[in-house]
Formats: sequence, C-alpha cells, structure tokens
Amino acid sequence: MAKAFAHKGSPKLLNAWAFYDWANSVYSLTVVSAVFPLYLGAIFRQAGVEQVTVLGVTMGRTPLISYVTAAAFIVIALITPLLSGIADYLGNKKVFMKAFCYLGGASCIGLYWFTLETLYAGLVFYFLGVVGFWVSFAMNNSYLPDIAYPEQQDRLSAKGFSLGYIGSVILLLINLAMVLNPDVFGIPDSANQPAEILAMKYSFVSVGIWWIGFSQYTFYHLPRGYRREGRRTHIIFNGFRELQGVWRQLGQLPELKRYLGAFFVYSMAVQTVMLIAAYFGEEEIAWGTDSERTTGLIVSILVIQLVAVAGATLTARASKAFGNIPTLVAINALWVGICIYAYFVRQPMEFYLAAGLVGLVMGGIQALSRSTYSKFMPETTDTTSFFSFYDVAEKIGIVIGMSIFGLVSQLNNSMRPAALLLGVFFLIGIVLLMRVPRKK
Repeated sequence: MAKAFAHKGSPKLLNAWAFYDWANSVYSLTVVSAVFPLYLGAIFRQAGVEQVTVLGVTMGRTPLISYVTAAAFIVIALITPLLSGIADYLGNKKVFMKAFCYLGGASCIGLYWFTLETLYAGLVFYFLGVVGFWVSFAMNNSYLPDIAYPEQQDRLSAKGFSLGYIGSVILLLINLAMVLNPDVFGIPDSANQPAEILAMKYSFVSVGIWWIGFSQYTFYHLPRGYRREGRRTHIIFNGFRELQGVWRQLGQLPELKRYLGAFFVYSMAVQTVMLIAAYFGEEEIAWGTDSERTTGLIVSILVIQLVAVAGATLTARASKAFGNIPTLVAINALWVGICIYAYFVRQPMEFYLAAGLVGLVMGGIQALSRSTYSKFMPETTDTTSFFSFYDVAEKIGIVIGMSIFGLVSQLNNSMRPAALLLGVFFLIGIVLLMRVPRKK
C-alpha cells in the first residue's frame, strides 16, 4: 500500500520541511565556519609547514581552500539549474535531494581521513561536502511553494532558520567540549596524533551522522515531488533555458537589471567574508596557545551567530523607515569600514569586535537583498525562474570572490590585503546601488 503524504499546508509537512535546517546547518557552522579551519591550521602546524604544493603550485592553506571552494561553486552553479529542470519535469526532486544530502554527509565523515599525506583525497571530500550541502539545500528550498501556501512561507522560512541555528549551536558546543576536554570523552592522546586533533576528526564524523540521521524525518514526510504539467521537452537543459529567458527579460526591466548588477558585486564580497572569516581568525590573530585559539575562534563564530539575529531585526526596521536601497547603501558602507578595520586587527579582543560587527551587518544584508529583488520583479512572471537566476548569480559571485581572495592572499602571503580588496567591492556596490532607479 502506497504511503499517504500529508496535504499542502499541513503542520506535519511544514515541520518536516523546516527540520531539514536542523539536519544540515551543522555542516555550515561546524565544518565550514569553526572546526575545519582549526583542524587545517593544526595539521599544518603539526607538520611544521606553512605551504603545500598542489598540482604544481605552492600555496598556503587559505588560498588552497579558497580555490577548492571556488571550484565547488562552479559545479554547483552548473548542475543546480540542470537538476532542477529534470526534477521539475520528472517529479522526483526528493531523489536528488537525498542523493546530495548523503553525498555531503558521507564527505563530512570522509574528512576524518584528511591529512597532509592524503591531501588530494581530503580535498575531494571537502569539495564534495560543499557540493552536497548547497545542491541539497537548493532542492529543499524549491519545495517551499509546493508544500506551503504564500501566507505560510515567511513564517516557515523563519522557523527553518531558527531550527538550524539551535541544532548547529548544540552540536558545535558538544564538539567544542570534545576538543577542549578530550579526556572526558575518552579520546586518547598520542605522539603521532594529539587528542584535540583526533577530537576535531570525530567532530567531522558527528556532523555527517547528524546530517544524514536527522534528515530521515524530512525525507519520510516530504512528497517525491510534483511533475510539471504539459508536454515535457528539453528536460535536461530546461533549467538553463529558463535562466536564458530571464536574462532576455532584464532588458525591459532597468530597475531590476541595475539592482542585480549591484547585488552581484557586493554579494561577491559578503559571501567571501562568510566563507573565509574563520580562516582569517585562525591564521592572522595572535591567540597565544592552541587551546586559546580553539576557544577564541569558536566563541567568535557564536558571537556572529547571536548578533546576526539582532542585526536582521534592525535591518528590517531600517528598511521600513528609510527604504530598501538606502538601507543597503548604509550596510555596504559599514562593510567598507569593517574591511578596513580587519586589515589592522591582530589581537583576540579586536577580532571579537570585528566578529560582532560582521554579525550585525551579515544578519540582515542577505534577507534584505532577497526581499529587495522580489520587489523589483515584475508582478506577472515565473518567480521560480527569476529566483533561480538570482541564486546562480550569487554562486558565480562566490566563485569570483573566492578566487580573487585566494590569489591576492597567495601573492602577499597574507589575507590582510585581500580584506582591503573586499572593501573595494563593497564601495563599488554602493556606487551601483545609487544608480538603481526608483521603482514606480
């Protein structure tokens, strides 16, 4: 007997969708933002090296991860529209969502074997983890109009964000306890592998198990997908055809076209900061001992998470009082100041302050950017295609931003000049935002 799925708008279905944030957010916080940057720095220091040679190029750990991340987002930008087009026509998006969830979770577990001796295999695991996370996340987001009515969607999105924040912080605190007190968890110490490094490796395993395990609740309740009605042609490249259609429409939408240009430039810098902040803190700040570095960096990440909630609220109020574009201009100006300040940050307390400032502006700029985009969109259009275009533009921006950051860091053997360059992108973003015509 076939399983009967909950109907659209039902609490059971909505809760199952939001719960995927609880499952997968541990990856972005524990692996990307906190523990993996610490682990990478620790194995470099243990080996007594500052650079490695990959594919004939010698570079430090931050440029290396920047390039790998950029390569992953090239793949993400290419395959997400392709898979979305196939899933829409065949009605099997859950198959793709599960496949990339399992790919991401298994890759996190694979990071357990990431060492400088197995560098290439480790980088492949890291690469696949990025791809698995973002593609499964995109598939989950695409369910929103299918399972929730318009009046439910804002609240449901907020619920997902809240669940993701709570779940990721819980696991991060457990991982922090493991790293700082490995003996309490029975993690052995040895000359070849200090207990705190082994605890970090166990953290990667815990993320993979958490992600795959808790996602089962979501997969059990979500429907297989909804097959698009009508004649199905050009199934494989349909997603790209939709993006091409949006590009052609932008010629008749000057406000949206100029806004997208501004968004592309400043979002490039925002996303790069989000992905690289922990590496800056791990490498450029004088923490003292390894224990102080571990605690300080994770505390900084938690500060960003906490302040981001308040920042989002303040941004929403500012946009209501002054308008979206003026508020975005002001936020970009704050980002310019943060990038200049980051160039001079060297002590832990200075970095904590920088983390608080980043959280304040990071919490609102993404949400306000997306809502501003929706306001500039024409009223009668295929919103899915327009938001797919928005997402692809964001991913391409990440590729460019991470590549430039990695190159500048590599050439200067420091991330500080690269931080100043990100400030230039925010400055250009301000200029482009001021050229956006007022929407009639």
